[in-house]
Amino acid sequence: MKITRLRTQVVHLPIDPPIITAIFPTISTADCVLVFLETDQGLVGEGLVFSINNQRLTVIHDMIRTLEPMVLGMDPRIGGSLNARAWRELNFLGYQGVSIVGLAAVDNALWDLRGKAAGLNVAHLIGACRPSVPTYASGGLWLSSSIDELQREAEGFLKRGFKAMKTRVGPTEPEKMVARVRAVREAIGPDIGLMVDANQQMSVKQAIRIGRMMEELNLTWFEEPVICHDHAGEAAIRAALDTPLASGETVYTHRGILGMLQAGAADILMPDLQRMGGPTEFLKAGHLCEAYNIPCASHLFPEMSLALLAALPGGHYLEHMPWFENIYAERIELDQQGRAIVPDRPGWGFSFDPAAVKRFAA
Repeated sequence: MKITRLRTQVVHLPIDPPIITAIFPTISTADCVLVFLETDQGLVGEGLVFSINNQRLTVIHDMIRTLEPMVLGMDPRIGGSLNARAWRELNFLGYQGVSIVGLAAVDNALWDLRGKAAGLNVAHLIGACRPSVPTYASGGLWLSSSIDELQREAEGFLKRGFKAMKTRVGPTEPEKMVARVRAVREAIGPDIGLMVDANQQMSVKQAIRIGRMMEELNLTWFEEPVICHDHAGEAAIRAALDTPLASGETVYTHRGILGMLQAGAADILMPDLQRMGGPTEFLKAGHLCEAYNIPCASHLFPEMSLALLAALPGGHYLEHMPWFENIYAERIELDQQGRAIVPDRPGWGFSFDPAAVKRFAA
């Protein structure tokens, strides 16, 4: 089998109502470049990367197109050669930013193709450690919601079968922020996992103060309190709090994760499939976490991250963010314990719906 073509399609997925967060004034669209690796035997590998509010999506698309020569004529079974070549060719641009995002798009599709060629889900292709993965609802409980709305949303997640969920806090008015988190905890009870995300908007002192105020609420983790490159600040917050600190979604490649591990920056690392550069680097990051005895969660991309977490011994929580699900033909299913089930379908186990792609196409 040989790869004969790299095809792309841009889609714009509306987020309705728009989301207000501490880091973005509003998030109104998730805009994706879909990648299709076509072969001479009819199999097609699928992957995607995205930007928020259509920011610089054209640059991402152009970067992906430049990588087509790396995969044309490639046997998917020799897919590891993609990263080996990419590390050489991308050296001039560097191993962060758009070059790595472009690589992720191609690597995502390549792993899907390899699984389809073998007739196996990617988790089973690697060697799954578990048939399902703990997951948490992340598509709600935003700063734009009132306390009443937060409680209704939280109750809705419980009815859908989730056993964990995440809310957000801002850097100011800590008493009001803690009251919002407390309202969610009261709505879901003491046995449901509750995460809190500050979206990198706090100082170290602000984070320690609000973190201490929230400790009575038994949080699963406190996520990204300070700017992503301040690993010393993260380490100081981690040392000051009993609540586990989670971070890592904004660093690039497994080398970024290694730097966080060496700095003792977090109790839980959450690599982002796009910023890692695709599954090859994501798995390297996961195994580094295992070496440091640190759990590895995921950031976004649940339809692809599910298989990878299932295959990691230290795989932790899957972030269930529904931003992309409207272009997929299948949906993630939960078991009775609220865990995301790894499908038996080959590749990622989730395929793009052609009608939906056409509907949302640029």
